[in-house]
Amino acid sequence: MADEPLYPIAVLIEELKNDDILLRLNSIRRLSTIARALGEERTRRELIPFLGENNDDGDEVLLAMAEELGVFVPYVGGVEHASVLLPPLENLCTVEETCVRDKAVESLCRVGSQMRESDLVEYFIPLVKRLAAGEWFTARVSACGLFHIVYTSAPETSKTELRSIYSQLCQDDMPMVRRSAASNLGKFAATVEYAHLKADIMSIFDDLTQDDQDSVRLLAVEGCAALGKLLEPQDCVAHILPVIVNFSQDKSWRVRYNVANQLYELCEAVGPEPTRTELVPAYVRLLRDNEAEVRIAAAGKVTKFSRILNPDLAIHHILPCVKELSSDSSQHVRSALASVIMGMATVLGKEATIEQLLPIFLSLLKDEFPDVRLNIISKLDQVNQVIGIDLLSQSLLPAIVELAEDRHWRVRLAIIEYIPLLASQLGVGFFDDKLGALCMQWLQDKVHSIREAAANNVKRLAEEFGPEWAMQHIIPQVLEMINSTHYLYRMTILRAISLLAPVMGSEVTCSTLLPVVVAASKDRVPNIKFNVATVLESIFPIVDQSVVEKTIRPCLVELSEDADADVRFFSSQALQAIDHVMMSS
Repeated sequence: MADEPLYPIAVLIEELKNDDILLRLNSIRRLSTIARALGEERTRRELIPFLGENNDDGDEVLLAMAEELGVFVPYVGGVEHASVLLPPLENLCTVEETCVRDKAVESLCRVGSQMRESDLVEYFIPLVKRLAAGEWFTARVSACGLFHIVYTSAPETSKTELRSIYSQLCQDDMPMVRRSAASNLGKFAATVEYAHLKADIMSIFDDLTQDDQDSVRLLAVEGCAALGKLLEPQDCVAHILPVIVNFSQDKSWRVRYNVANQLYELCEAVGPEPTRTELVPAYVRLLRDNEAEVRIAAAGKVTKFSRILNPDLAIHHILPCVKELSSDSSQHVRSALASVIMGMATVLGKEATIEQLLPIFLSLLKDEFPDVRLNIISKLDQVNQVIGIDLLSQSLLPAIVELAEDRHWRVRLAIIEYIPLLASQLGVGFFDDKLGALCMQWLQDKVHSIREAAANNVKRLAEEFGPEWAMQHIIPQVLEMINSTHYLYRMTILRAISLLAPVMGSEVTCSTLLPVVVAASKDRVPNIKFNVATVLESIFPIVDQSVVEKTIRPCLVELSEDADADVRFFSSQALQAIDHVMMSS
């Protein structure tokens, strides 16, 4: 019995040396269980050192180990012993596989954020220095992600040294190290005192923005947004604004792409006047960029950028570009524009929307690329809030009706899902004239998803306009389709009946809907018959018990003796449901 605690560590060591990678992975993922069995002291003394020596395994095993060690503080005795986890994670920070290093850095940050300040100074700062001075570039790459954890706890002399080391990493010979330094600069800068931020960090940032590698410069763009939020507006204008303006004209399209994604965030940092004089012209350049990818990124931010500006600026500078983009040669640019352009209506106001935006909406609604049309349809309510339903129905409704018969089923589906909202806005009279027939037509569409959505649509319309309207305008046309020659259409009608019954209430269900369902139980197609069983199961709670006993139960009993196994199964299931409810009541 005394040897029992030895067993888990023996199993772990044995499996970690096994040729089968799955066994090795399994043992690593059970580290917490093994640590609990060993106890805190033996985990620190035996298990952690063993893991520290085991850093030449497969990448999957090392990745799992890096992840496990990040949550291991409670198993080694809490924060006072957290430092024992640093050596194995330090080793993992030097391996060649990027995802292992990233996970090790993430785990070190998690462990470091729990450590006591004295332990950070004694153990974590030397670790960062060792990695930063590593002979192999992988260690230096990992070091860049750790400075923000230790900086605030470091004594003043160490802070100066850490800033100096980070500056050296930003000038490293290896582009991979400079990339890592550029991507982590924002996190490090957030911990640095303002005086040093203006002096040291901005000097580092200037070097990165002039790097000869575009992969470094595009990461420096992200630093612009992070640093812009840390600096005072006047310092932001002096240091960040010129960089962003230069980046918007960078020779690498990837850098310009990143600028297009980040630009609107900087507007708030620099204030309204620099935005008007410097950032608006830069954004206009990006909207007219030679590369489609840059135009896609810029087009996707057009509403966010316009919200920051006053309406006049948006109308005079942004709208002309939007008009050009609406007929761009790239369908992806037009799609990105269509996904956000409706939001501009609230920025520009009613008059400018009617004069300037509506023609663009119409041209995008008629675009040959289905995703463009879909993106416009899904945001119509934003325009309705600005220009009102009368004008919307006059200008856009003909295009919507045309799209309701679009050859791409996803476009038809988007229209169907928008119909209840449109119906509530148009009102019952307008709906009956223009859209009522379409809703019935979709119940017999060739695509199942459209028929399913159409069945849900009639239910939502009945809820919107009320049972009396539905009894007059929906129920007769829906029930007429139960005689369709195609069994799939008959199944759709059964689905519609099951959805309509709760809305219509007990009386209409008993007098009008139930007889149609019972009649369908005599259908020659088994699929129809077992759908009848499921419909009867769904509507029996709505009707009186006498109706259940006189009509529903006999129908289900008959179906339970059908030749088809599926029909028997579903009808028996429905009978059991009825019996269960009857017994409980």
